[in-house]
Amino acid sequence: MSDAARCALSGVPCPPSAVSNLASASLSPIAPPASLPTMPPMNDAEMPTWTPGGGLRFRVLKTSGRARRGRFVTKHGVVETPAFMPVGTQAAVKCVTPEQVAATGAQVVLANTYHLSLADRTQMVERHGGLHALMHWKSTILTDSGGFQVFSLPDRQISEEGVRFRFVDDGVAAMLSPETSMDVQRRLGADIVMAFDECVEHTAAREYVAASVERTFRWLQRCVAVPLAEHQHLFGIIQGGMDLELRAHATAQLVSLDLPGYAIGGVSVGEGHEAMVRIVRHTAPLLPADKVRYLMGVGLPEDLVASVEQGMDIHDCVIPTRYAREGTVFTWDGKQRIQDKKFRKDRYPIDTACACYTCATGYSRSYLRHLTFAGETLGETLMTIHNLHFYQDLMRAMREAIEADRFSAWVLEFRTRYFSRRSRGQGDEE
Repeated sequence: MSDAARCALSGVPCPPSAVSNLASASLSPIAPPASLPTMPPMNDAEMPTWTPGGGLRFRVLKTSGRARRGRFVTKHGVVETPAFMPVGTQAAVKCVTPEQVAATGAQVVLANTYHLSLADRTQMVERHGGLHALMHWKSTILTDSGGFQVFSLPDRQISEEGVRFRFVDDGVAAMLSPETSMDVQRRLGADIVMAFDECVEHTAAREYVAASVERTFRWLQRCVAVPLAEHQHLFGIIQGGMDLELRAHATAQLVSLDLPGYAIGGVSVGEGHEAMVRIVRHTAPLLPADKVRYLMGVGLPEDLVASVEQGMDIHDCVIPTRYAREGTVFTWDGKQRIQDKKFRKDRYPIDTACACYTCATGYSRSYLRHLTFAGETLGETLMTIHNLHFYQDLMRAMREAIEADRFSAWVLEFRTRYFSRRSRGQGDEE
């Protein structure tokens, strides 16, 4: 099929080169993703309503293999799962407005306790009435506990009380404990708050990991004892490193507390894709079927597909936004490095079948390349919008494939197409 025909089928206006100058285009073949049945809209009877003390009201609507199509509700709205949460570490998703994030279909964003507890930032959030009002974000917010950031700092001192450290920004000494983490998150006003835990290195000795698992559980018990606002829901975090036995032990401990949701932590810390899948494949079936399952810090598109395949529900990662700022964009046919010379004269959008603002408006890859080399932040914004939209499209496609009970077939189609450029020897050109 010609590039002009693809444009016509996608409904995106054709650039002039599609008709009169195809020889100058350096477009890799891109076809729209295979169509899937569209879910019927929710009626009022199906739409869950949040009530104080009513929990998240999580429901598994459909399964396909281990993959789950679900739905839960917070005070600030319904969340369709599987879901991906853009990361707004310091109460902002980098380079884009909340309205632009919402336009991609995102229903949850993440903010971080460590960064928002620095100096007087928590007080600033309180003066605005909480993160939702501060950020102008009307939907659900999840806050991480700060544990991951603290445990990546040098010269930290870990004790039963918590962790002593110095903020990277100003060197001020601080202490983060289960109680202080919960207090900060309560004041920030997020809908879902994460328990304070220790994230160990994937190469840590088993003896240390075992002791850390026990300490993390004791910290979780202290988190549970801290009162939260009535709209807030506490999730526990399963640690255990790369040891499957310790993962199973930690899961049993957490499940005994009957929390609204459970997260698998301590992955995406350098262990690699196969090791991550091994941990998730072992741990996910041990979690209650009627509770939300969260895989923390993951990941690349292939990681998200593998996670959903094993039965996880929600995910977060900086990859789509960070990669965009560095000039890498995602498509159904793999990654594109926009700085590559092959895009120097390319007048096509990132993906002619993509409905995001960047692609539908017709911003060309050569223009994005120019903006990147010129250091113009507009390029970062346009590529961030595209990547966030692609990630939400990916989650929508997975939800629809589960709903149609063809998830295994969809996964095969996705992997065959997404990795086809590598099989043709084109690689990712990173």
